[in-house]
Amino acid sequence: MVKLLIADRDENERVGIKWLVSSYSIPYEEVFLARTALETIRILEKDMPEVVCVELDMFQSDAWQELQYALNRYARFCIVMTAEATFERALQAIELHAYSFWLKPILPDEIKRVLQHCYKQAEQKQSRYSSQIQPTNTLSYRTLFVEGEAPDYNDYCILLLQTENIKDLPLLRSYIEDYSFQIQPSILPLSDMMACVFARMTGTDSYLIQQGNLLLKQWEERYRIPIAGIYYVPKQNESLHKCYMEAKQSLDIHFFKGYRQLTVLKQPIKWGEIDPFLTPEDQRNWIGMLNEGDLDKIKNWMHAEFLNFSHYYPDPGLLRIRLSSILAQVRRFMKSYHLDQGELEIKYHRVFESILYTSVLYRIVQDFVLFLKEVIDRATLHRQEKILDVTEKAIQFVEQHYMESDLNLEKVAQFVDRNPAYLSSQLSRKNKETFRQLLTQIRIRQAQALLKESDNTIQQIADLTGFSNPNYFSRIFKKAVGVSPRVYRDQK
Repeated sequence: MVKLLIADRDENERVGIKWLVSSYSIPYEEVFLARTALETIRILEKDMPEVVCVELDMFQSDAWQELQYALNRYARFCIVMTAEATFERALQAIELHAYSFWLKPILPDEIKRVLQHCYKQAEQKQSRYSSQIQPTNTLSYRTLFVEGEAPDYNDYCILLLQTENIKDLPLLRSYIEDYSFQIQPSILPLSDMMACVFARMTGTDSYLIQQGNLLLKQWEERYRIPIAGIYYVPKQNESLHKCYMEAKQSLDIHFFKGYRQLTVLKQPIKWGEIDPFLTPEDQRNWIGMLNEGDLDKIKNWMHAEFLNFSHYYPDPGLLRIRLSSILAQVRRFMKSYHLDQGELEIKYHRVFESILYTSVLYRIVQDFVLFLKEVIDRATLHRQEKILDVTEKAIQFVEQHYMESDLNLEKVAQFVDRNPAYLSSQLSRKNKETFRQLLTQIRIRQAQALLKESDNTIQQIADLTGFSNPNYFSRIFKKAVGVSPRVYRDQK
């Protein structure tokens, strides 16, 4: 099924060429006519005609690049027409990779010769491809899920399409099953996506990518419902099962890139490993940023941490854990100002659900930052009204300053503006431990992290965690953990 587009501002030219096509019985399936640049590009995108006759004079500079892009993406043969026999028009024809250059007035025999040749070339290519892709019609679900089930005489590529909301999947299934593919795939509906399997031939990859992009564009124009696609074209021949598994594994790329687009891959994405939990230094930074109420600093940290991926992508599950770890720090900050109640508590749970279930990362970060702004604003108000939990505030201060060897109860009491004896009694009542036990517990916890994650010496770790004497540090560590710092490091 070969289609022709004739784009010319002159109605007589358009109708005349169409009449010649009919008179010479050149069997184009459909002949489209366009009289404006916008109409030309719309027909190219919607109907993907294989052969295009286009008047160069129709396109001004603002639409030229769009025409180049559309012709390169959707058409196989471009024939340019102009009334100007100039070097500039010849250069434009070269830019469009024109098959033929027609200078008006155009001889009927030239029109016949060129359009017949283009038709035959396009029709032969379609027929050759169609004759070799018939075997995909016999593919079953077993070919996707079981290695070695697909016929071994084909090389495959696969298009996976997924709706953002699972409720929209039946609509997508109906749309795909009724869609007029130029190159027909085997369509295999799955529980959470649609799989379209194409038998692969040399020279068809770019055309199939164009077809996939057009499908997404037409879906968007019709339904305005976000979907995303992975078009997986492996570099080397692979079994259909392996092709499907690697494409499916890469679907989470839309966690980073968002929906309403087709991602083309030639190899599967290898998700990176990260430590999903905050380091002691990260925890101190967050306590400091929250206490200072520095929203700009928090936004910059969040954007640098979560929105700067381009070539390396961490495992999305690990990123969700890391966001939850940050939310835990925020939770403690909320408690210190009695903010863990009412409307803000409800919003806290919404952010937690967003971290767990929202399908696009930048939306999670956006929800989180908006929530943090409200938390900081409310904390500032409570600070002005002196509504705070003294013990939580004291614990936060200790977690920020545990590395200071002279840290004591008096310094902490001064920070929270309370009498040392009163603060001590409140800590013992609420936490069931003395200030000294609390400080030692925090220091030992940080020392454990440093022993596991750093190459610092035992003496350096003692200094970093507020113990001025390494021997005393070793004795206290062994009493708390059961083994010496050196043995603990060797075990880990």
